[in-house]
Amino acid sequence: MAHFAKIGLDNKVTRVHVVSNGVLKDAYGNTEELLGVQFLTKIHGWSLWKQTSYNTWKGTHKLGGTPFRKNYAGKGFTYDEDRDAFIPPQKFPSWILDEDTCVYEAPVAMPDDGKLYNWNEETTSWDLVHK
Repeated sequence: MAHFAKIGLDNKVTRVHVVSNGVLKDAYGNTEELLGVQFLTKIHGWSLWKQTSYNTWKGTHKLGGTPFRKNYAGKGFTYDEDRDAFIPPQKFPSWILDEDTCVYEAPVAMPDDGKLYNWNEETTSWDLVHK
């Protein structure tokens, strides 16, 4: 199955549709993104679609394949045309976009001690979650 993000106002993803891989095959058996876009445009009357890879996150394909547009798109993500990448929403104002992964990261790394932490935007630090 192939996944396509519907791009709305301000390049925001409004939804993701699944399309059969057969729709993307041309007469020679080659896969073409444009065929998926044409298929969805005909059905929905909206022409701005971008294919997204379910297995891609932070610029890495989790099954060892070729990463596609940095991240799997979701509703509320932004499509960045210059980077040809999907960028998730910024969780907190202090978080910074990592240019390599196109994901917002905390300005301070979360402790790697096996404990649970929550981000505290007020102090821009990680707070230990007490149980």
